[in-house]
Amino acid sequence: MTLVTYKRHTEGYGEIVLNRVNKHNAINGKMIEQLKSCLEQADQDTISFLIITGAGEQTFCAGGDLHYFHGQLDNEHAFAHLYPMKEILHTIMLFKVPTICMLNGNAFGGGCEIATACDIRIAVEGTRFGFIQSTLGIVPGWGGGSLLYEKVHASFAFQWITEGATYNAEYLYNKGWLHAIASGEDFYNRSSVLAAYLKNTPEQMEVLKNQYKQQTLALSLSARMNEEVRYCASLWNSPKHQHAVEEFLEKE
Repeated sequence: MTLVTYKRHTEGYGEIVLNRVNKHNAINGKMIEQLKSCLEQADQDTISFLIITGAGEQTFCAGGDLHYFHGQLDNEHAFAHLYPMKEILHTIMLFKVPTICMLNGNAFGGGCEIATACDIRIAVEGTRFGFIQSTLGIVPGWGGGSLLYEKVHASFAFQWITEGATYNAEYLYNKGWLHAIASGEDFYNRSSVLAAYLKNTPEQMEVLKNQYKQQTLALSLSARMNEEVRYCASLWNSPKHQHAVEEFLEKE
């Protein structure tokens, strides 16, 4: 079953779609494999930028699928489950051209981590987003917390992660996490909402992305992301997290 798709549009950009609508595009092991493969395909194409979005109109990504990232994992196995997504986020962060997260719906937990790994975030109006991991007894586990500190003011990143809050799009636009909010009709009119990016050539975009990486990405960032994964793994088998996962699965 194809849960993540990639295509190159005739306008010269690539698009990866998380396509597991019935599970709110939550990430499982198969999706991790396919997402890695799609990023490799995109890297081989000549494109001016890469979109990452979700299928459906309700959710971009609800984070990790708790049937896959379940609560009964010891530290070692939790790390083994979490680390591949850290590598994917790192690949997105270092991708050769700009990456644009088109947030077609709400995002929570790991969904916000994926979005934060992208260079630009554009949301459809009426959406909500939350780094909710602390409410589950853990911390961000794919390196997205470390990335958040690079993308918004450190004090706000700390507040958001610590409180596990969910905010609306307008609030996060004012905080700088979102770069734009579009109405439903405008959001799906790619030639309009992406006009500023479509006018640039792949060669221009590679130069601009390289300059951005040189100016903003600390050499220690990958190591900090690794450390974050280990912190999350160390909390995975905690009573609070086990209870939160069990409670969610019972409701489901």
